[in-house]
Amino acid sequence: MANAMRLCTLGLFLLSCWTCEAGSKVTKAVDANMKYKDPKVPVEDRITDLLSRMTLEEKVGQMTQIEVPVATPEIMEKYFIGSLLTGGGTQPVKDASAKDWVDMINKFQKGSLKTRLGIPMIYGIDVVHGHNNVINATIFPHNVNLGVTRDPALVKKIGEATAVEVRATGIPYAFAPCIAVCRDPRWGRCYESYSEDHKIVEEMTDIVNGLQGDLPPNYPKDYPFIGGKDKVAGCAKHYIGDGCTVKGINENNTIIDMKDLMSMLMPAYDLSVQKGVATVMISYSSINGVKMHANKKLIDLLKEKFKGFAISDWQGIDRITYPPDANYTYSVQASILAGLDMIMVPDNYTDFIGNLTKLVNDKVIPMSRIDDAVTRILRVKFLTGLFENPNPDYSMVDMIGTKEHRELAREAVRKSLVLLKNGKTESEPILPLPKKTKKIIVLGSHADNLGYQCGGWTVEWQGYSGNDRTSGTTILKAITNTVDPSTQIQFSEKADPEFLKANKDADFAIVVVGEKPYAETKGDNLNLTIPHPSQEVIKKSCTSGIKCVVILISGRPLVVEPFLPAMDAFVAAFLPGSEGQGVADLLFGDFGFTGKLARTWFKRVDQLPMNFGDKNYDPLFPFGFGLETKKGDGQGEL
Repeated sequence: MANAMRLCTLGLFLLSCWTCEAGSKVTKAVDANMKYKDPKVPVEDRITDLLSRMTLEEKVGQMTQIEVPVATPEIMEKYFIGSLLTGGGTQPVKDASAKDWVDMINKFQKGSLKTRLGIPMIYGIDVVHGHNNVINATIFPHNVNLGVTRDPALVKKIGEATAVEVRATGIPYAFAPCIAVCRDPRWGRCYESYSEDHKIVEEMTDIVNGLQGDLPPNYPKDYPFIGGKDKVAGCAKHYIGDGCTVKGINENNTIIDMKDLMSMLMPAYDLSVQKGVATVMISYSSINGVKMHANKKLIDLLKEKFKGFAISDWQGIDRITYPPDANYTYSVQASILAGLDMIMVPDNYTDFIGNLTKLVNDKVIPMSRIDDAVTRILRVKFLTGLFENPNPDYSMVDMIGTKEHRELAREAVRKSLVLLKNGKTESEPILPLPKKTKKIIVLGSHADNLGYQCGGWTVEWQGYSGNDRTSGTTILKAITNTVDPSTQIQFSEKADPEFLKANKDADFAIVVVGEKPYAETKGDNLNLTIPHPSQEVIKKSCTSGIKCVVILISGRPLVVEPFLPAMDAFVAAFLPGSEGQGVADLLFGDFGFTGKLARTWFKRVDQLPMNFGDKNYDPLFPFGFGLETKKGDGQGEL
């Protein structure tokens, strides 16, 4: 009875403070004693106070995340939008600086702060391998590389550096890390996975503390933590099973029993939650035929031990039906009842808001489910410090692509390359190469192409080709920087007979070839062959009579067995990112190769899926394989 009286009194008070207008817009009358605005009040009390003041429209707005191109400050205010995001390749202006990003975010935040309760929006962005949307940011090696390092401390440092660069642009929320366990390299997102081995993936969850900060002693269990102005709210993704789909097809079905799901896929999420991860993104894929965006059983399992919020993927709820968006009302209903808290719309916000509001008013979705979602969203906003500091400043704009961060990325490159062959026989290694020799020829489409070297999710969603979109060092430039000034370097993308004939006196050929950039479904590949013309460059270069070192740039293992006999040395560089100097550090012996495969290298595609521990395990190079060299071996002359 007391609760009912209190709610009634609160309702009468609120009615006295504002009157409804067209479109349910309200005036700015507010209670002078707003506990939620007092930073000295405990966070949970602030949430309770603020939630008690909110209308249904304000709550639904908080659950809505829209993309920048459709947003305006007026829309942020009118619809009480809770979050904005930048999709892959979207920028405030062409070649935007860090200051341009801060300016844009402040513009939109101004609209949010003009709402009746002044709830700040939270801005999120994909951070796949560094602050990859931003020109001149440090582009770290992709996760497929980082698993090779077996170095959680290094990965944590990468998280710390990434958080600083993200905050430099005024952004407090990063969609990272991806903790998928990729069990089939045909998957177009395989390079976003650290390993086929769930234990390596679990070790790499230390990146959560790099992004968000180390938990203080005796911090509440399973409670989000964001440790200051140079940290960001993280996002463990994609819950759950996205790396195990049938034939590696993106957004496909994962067939798995509960025992394997709990022992192989769930531990990385449990660890991320224990380390204070702020949010979890739900997967496009299905588990045993049930779309994860509508999988109440598994989302409940997550949220029983997780106090942050669950967010959809891009238009993820649309995929609940087939074809997508066939019944949008049902998709809204199924996703919210399943336990999703924030929906990445990203442009159809009026339909989402209208449908969700009606479903609540019609009592299809209970208000308790809405309050749970908004409580979790507000919790992350309070912990991120947005209520005290909603507007980013310019104090960190010089932290994009710093020398310290690039040196860290270079270290990650050195530790993440795998030497798979070194010499025609074990007694005749050719790596490391001498820095002082007569002539080295460098060939291949990937030798002098920073975009190819970085891969997908670099400036553009699908990546790019060329050297003009971001800063870094190509492998060709790195080789030139490293060798003795007397050593001649000749370069050609193609292995033309004329070029090879003119340079037949070369001591070595360094061939840098591989896949062109891709992301998500566009990277799905059922054949996994080395693309043309890279195959031809390998064949011609490695049969020309010149000793041949092949460096493969790829997001996963590819079919190399037919070409391997002709190679004198073979290096799996995967997707090393912007700091190609790390490649030359190994080729010429300034550091030794130490990387060990975190994925099985298959012989033929018809063996897939094939992972370490499988019954009929017959790889070309097994999980954990990697030859080593010693530092300093390449300092001399030929």
